[in-house]
Amino acid sequence: MFFTGGLKSLLPHVLRRIIRCNRLSISNTSGMAEGYKQANVVILHKSLADDFEKFCHANDGPLPLLYRSKPGDWKCPSLSSDSDIRTDCLQYRIYEHGACTGSLKSLKEYSEQLKDMVTFYLGCSFSFEKVVQNAGIPVRNVEQKCNVSMYKTAVPCYSVSTFCCNLVVTMRPIPESKLEAAVLATSGLKEAHGAPIHMGDPGLLGIQDLSKPDYGDPVHLHPGDIPVFWACGVTGVEAVMNCRAALAFTHSPGCMFITDLKNDNVTVGSSREVPQVHCISQDPLHYSIVSAKAAQKIKNLETLIGIDPGDRGISHLHRQDELLKACLSISHARSVLITTGFPTHFTYEPPEENDGPPGALAIAAILQALEKEVAIVTDQRAMNLNKKIIEEAVQLGILKRPVPLLSYQRESADSALMFLCENGNPRRPSRFDHLIAIERAGMAADGSYYNARKVNIKHLVDPIDDLFLAAQTIPGITTTGVGDGGNELGMGKVKDAVKKHIRNGDVIACDVEADFTVVAGVSNWGGYAIACALYILSTCEIHDRYLRKAVGFPQLSKKMVWLSALPSVTKEEKLLKTLVQHGVRSGKTASLEMEVDGLPFYNTHSLMIEKLL
Repeated sequence: MFFTGGLKSLLPHVLRRIIRCNRLSISNTSGMAEGYKQANVVILHKSLADDFEKFCHANDGPLPLLYRSKPGDWKCPSLSSDSDIRTDCLQYRIYEHGACTGSLKSLKEYSEQLKDMVTFYLGCSFSFEKVVQNAGIPVRNVEQKCNVSMYKTAVPCYSVSTFCCNLVVTMRPIPESKLEAAVLATSGLKEAHGAPIHMGDPGLLGIQDLSKPDYGDPVHLHPGDIPVFWACGVTGVEAVMNCRAALAFTHSPGCMFITDLKNDNVTVGSSREVPQVHCISQDPLHYSIVSAKAAQKIKNLETLIGIDPGDRGISHLHRQDELLKACLSISHARSVLITTGFPTHFTYEPPEENDGPPGALAIAAILQALEKEVAIVTDQRAMNLNKKIIEEAVQLGILKRPVPLLSYQRESADSALMFLCENGNPRRPSRFDHLIAIERAGMAADGSYYNARKVNIKHLVDPIDDLFLAAQTIPGITTTGVGDGGNELGMGKVKDAVKKHIRNGDVIACDVEADFTVVAGVSNWGGYAIACALYILSTCEIHDRYLRKAVGFPQLSKKMVWLSALPSVTKEEKLLKTLVQHGVRSGKTASLEMEVDGLPFYNTHSLMIEKLL
């Protein structure tokens, strides 16, 4: 028998000979033949081979195809010089009509059946472990001398014919300070599953208990470690079971075929391909990935909208990268609730100002194009006005279809929970997973609502703030506030700066925080910037792959649909004219002219829209 300590440095062909002779007493090949590619193995009847190959190409994150044999061919010359797939894995599994009926050390007794079968060699994450270690990142399963943990997820793969299953992932604990290095080390290794598909809470993948892997061994996290998940080739095993083939074979999970191919480190070629990692939620813990180039474009948008045309001192409220993090979070959301409406003109009917609704509709339009659920919640007294605005936005081509319009009233202590959660239970699935307030009157510390001139307008404002306060207690709901003066819902995150630097800030400052605070010279600009940033993220290949968990196909074919949903000077000009016709006035001057916040639409707002696009 051989001891595991010397197996790291043995050449692949030597290891295969040792395995072939059944002279190893180990349970997996993690850490063996360091620096060489290892492969998952699936062996199917030739009649299923074409469909399985299509299934691999459709889900190339978990199933990167290294080689497909011809029927009855036990060798793989492009991967190894002297191999025999019947004997060169540590252990195999046999499947009959979808059920695992046993484990084998050799497939030689099935040589006759194998003459009509095709072998698929699929990339394996064991291949990247040495690369990760070379980047100064600990590989806990190697340290703990155990197999990697593998889990079934609730993420469906792209189905092809009889091949359908959910994604299987491996989990490796990574120190939080090393997350970006781990993504960078693996992102170029496409044949070893590439970059992670999830970082953070396993529950977001449908994994209930990390201590109970479906395959492999439990791997223990050290203090400060984050669970990081990569797509896994054992997905192929699940597909084999679900297709219920009369006879099929796979490697036993963790018992890989070791190839002669060196797993050469891939150098990231340009800044476009360099991934960045950002934390987008603490409860549940969730990180996202974006390319450095896309991130920089969004940072440029944040700078553009951060100018202060009203000279109100908003530069003091700015928090770096809030637009980026907010939009990463929105990008992951399934269902988004938007609120707007600031009744600053209390002596007019309607009292609303025209900053807010255009930005809200710009966000709603891109969310519709991205096929997310979206709704708007507003004051009961303003329902008819908003209904008309939404109907005309559809007619103008700003929205593809009407956005559901909701109202909220505080009828009891748990009204907000009942509004947001199934049966008011914060542990049950939420109706929305992201809330956005844009130019929405925000509650001050004394419980009142103030316009910029320190006038209390509480009698005109429904307590939609309750939803943002309740969201702070509900895992899985994230919030964003967009404002330009500090008295808007969500600006509580910067209330100290508002009190110090904004006129009347000591009275008007909103006390209710959002997770992310987007500060703009005009709030509509913040809405336009969010729409543009979501477009940038959707066209970022690194982010797109992370969103779809490396299964299915890139969504870039929908690029023109997304592009057509973005705000334009023409659209916003028509919408502002519509608002004027409905008596919705400019915030600062109460004018019914083509202006917002006292700034002319032409050559100010129109110019900002052009710059953002």
